[in-house]
Amino acid sequence: MTVPVTIRLQRDDFDLATESARLTGTDTSIGAVVSFVGRCRGDEDGHAICALNLEHYPGMAEAEIARHVEEALTRWPLKGVTVIHRYGRIVPGDNIVLVLTASSHRQAAFAAAEFLMDYLKTRAPFWKSDERASGDRNWIDARDADDDAAARWDSAAH
Repeated sequence: MTVPVTIRLQRDDFDLATESARLTGTDTSIGAVVSFVGRCRGDEDGHAICALNLEHYPGMAEAEIARHVEEALTRWPLKGVTVIHRYGRIVPGDNIVLVLTASSHRQAAFAAAEFLMDYLKTRAPFWKSDERASGDRNWIDARDADDDAAARWDSAAH
């Protein structure tokens, strides 16, 4: 059986309900769907943010995300995965990323979603800058806490 996988990088917004229905379809063996939606905040480290600008290398970014989705599929008994990541200019309150994982049981769906988000936050080939209310533009690096969260998967048992 082939597990349905959707990976999209897009400028346009996404709809959680539509994507969840698309992932699960009529598969009655799915007992759990975990969703994570990352949204653009209006501040970064105490600075007011007007927008985020996300850039990626087309083709490479999709391939890298696919590689990590494949790893999730080997670690957990998933029934489906969706990863949608937006790029371009995104304003506070807008969606940035969607990760959906489906499994027969919640533990696998939760763990896989967390694994994929930790990867996307730290290692996915995106470059992010913010536009501040002051007029400054700042490149944003991964945070140590995000790196620590991702590192736990490197030694996690399969």
